[in-house]
Amino acid sequence: MKGKINRKLLAGVMGAAMTLSSVASSAGAVLAAGETGAKAASASGAVVYSTDFEDGDISYFSNRGDRDTTELSIATDEAVSGKSSLYASGRSNTWNGPAFHLDKVCEPNTEYYVSFKFRGKYYTSNTVSFQYNDPDGTPHYNNLIKNISTSEWYTVKDLKISFTEEMVDPTLYIEDGQDPIYIDDFTITEVPVVPIETDIKSVRKVFADDFKIGTAITADNLSSKSFMDLVAKHFSGSLTAGNEMKPQFVLGQAANQKYAEENDDDTNPQVNFSAAKPMLNYCRKYKIPVRVHTLVWHSQTPDWFFKEGYKDDGEWVSKEKMIKRMENYIKNYFTELTKLYPDVDFYACDVVNEAFTDQGTPRSPGEQGSSGSEKSAWVQVFGDNSFIDYAFEFAREYAPKGCKLYYNDFNEWSTGKTNAMIDLATRLKAKGVLDGLGLQCHCNINSLWPQPFQYDQFLTKLEGAGVDIQVTEFDATIESSSSDNLEKQKKFYSEMMDIMEKHADSISAVVFWGVTDDRSWRKEGVPLLFGGDYMAKSAYYGVVGDREEKNIPDITPVDPTTKPTEDPDKDIVWGDADCDGAVKMNDAVLIMQSISNGDRFGEDGTEENRITAKGKRNANVYENKTSGITPQDALRIQEFLLNKYTTLDPNA
Repeated sequence: MKGKINRKLLAGVMGAAMTLSSVASSAGAVLAAGETGAKAASASGAVVYSTDFEDGDISYFSNRGDRDTTELSIATDEAVSGKSSLYASGRSNTWNGPAFHLDKVCEPNTEYYVSFKFRGKYYTSNTVSFQYNDPDGTPHYNNLIKNISTSEWYTVKDLKISFTEEMVDPTLYIEDGQDPIYIDDFTITEVPVVPIETDIKSVRKVFADDFKIGTAITADNLSSKSFMDLVAKHFSGSLTAGNEMKPQFVLGQAANQKYAEENDDDTNPQVNFSAAKPMLNYCRKYKIPVRVHTLVWHSQTPDWFFKEGYKDDGEWVSKEKMIKRMENYIKNYFTELTKLYPDVDFYACDVVNEAFTDQGTPRSPGEQGSSGSEKSAWVQVFGDNSFIDYAFEFAREYAPKGCKLYYNDFNEWSTGKTNAMIDLATRLKAKGVLDGLGLQCHCNINSLWPQPFQYDQFLTKLEGAGVDIQVTEFDATIESSSSDNLEKQKKFYSEMMDIMEKHADSISAVVFWGVTDDRSWRKEGVPLLFGGDYMAKSAYYGVVGDREEKNIPDITPVDPTTKPTEDPDKDIVWGDADCDGAVKMNDAVLIMQSISNGDRFGEDGTEENRITAKGKRNANVYENKTSGITPQDALRIQEFLLNKYTTLDPNA
């Protein structure tokens, strides 16, 4: 593991004076064989942590923080195997519970199976969840298995989980109950890489002459090679961030409160794309177009965003202040996005999402709340849906050139909503601020609506608005995975794709909301084209039918020779590896990261803060060797910072 070796090298140079925690993130923290309750991970599918609690060690578990009253201990009155289990008691709130901090034993950017057994001391309901923080401290949560009600031992088997280096303190935990619970036979293993079917047609290539074919992914999907191989082969015409570009992930309360206090201004929201960077780096590397999802939405937008001082208990702001906030939010969103990723094609944006009820009326005013609701804080502040016009006007002003702007909604076939969407599109198109309508197309084949022929009629009606159409979140659930239902699902997908192809002159993209059933938000209804085993289902064959692939290239990493080049001999600042104009410890760290992890931090790497050609020239301070930078350059910079040298100029 090069990261660990280089970390020791630098730490040895600095001694107790400095630490290089930044390099540690590139090395990971897998436990060595022989440590309590753990085995080394040396191959795909290897066990990285396993305990039956018979040794009494619960050091890798904790409660969820200072306000969590959960007490952890070893129980000897209940166990699956042996005589002992982990006992979690004293849970005074539903969010209390036992937690396992994954980065203690797992590597970032690696996919794992987590398996364990648990039961309530009494009959109880619990949820298995995942949590992490952004670098700015904003927490994010995801319920993985909901509402497990039992007083008997319940088996969680092969729960897929992963995290990226941008995620701080990734944690798996059990919540939603207050009664004591037992946990036993807790194991984490690496997920084996499963080869995908390479001899089947690419969905993207089959429809290449009709419309873009894309999907939605989340940051953790990038850790699965099998999953991303499916994305590359079938869905790389367009990618949407499943969550990470929504307001909840882009807006940090602490950062906004700090800015407001320091500048006496709470109308200039600060944005942060740290959660989206893994996905955006991937799109940049493979030149995949991106749908921005979404700017203005009642859901997954924190209530504090609408309050004075960005405070949870603040008063609602005035409409006038919210207009200023909205403009600056949209301006800052696009400005930061295009500054970080000037070479990514942000070809479409869902400016406003789900503003209408099925009857075509505005949502009710009110707070979203931590558990979510159908109420809208936008309506609370504006009194109606007039915020939509402002959102599109600001988006048109600040969106990157070529980015088309869409209103996006679900249950789009509901008569009241259909009429409202057509009226909105017609009006905003006339104002020059809207380009199209996004149709989520979340279907249930056992429902009366929509039948494929009805969707055909609906699309014909929608075409009357004269705007572009994109199917943005397509999936179709069934009641069970019986052979009959799977065949019905295949037939439904086949007929729907026939209809979309019929309307291809109006439809510019068809985006499936996910890739494999086990990662779908509707996984109980197995709604997608591929199963959790990464193999094509009947639904896939319904989509491609007997169509032939078009002759278009596979996606490949961008040729680094096509990137803009810098003059390495201009304005040299010796030692300034990150090109920020000063020599600091960060420069030594970046040199070591670029050497130990070139795929990420090298000149052609994926990280935004990767070393550049100019940075490499600046960093070549040890005898100015033509062979390039080495650990000796990092060492020389550190010695310079300790005043052992008066200059870093290798020619002096």
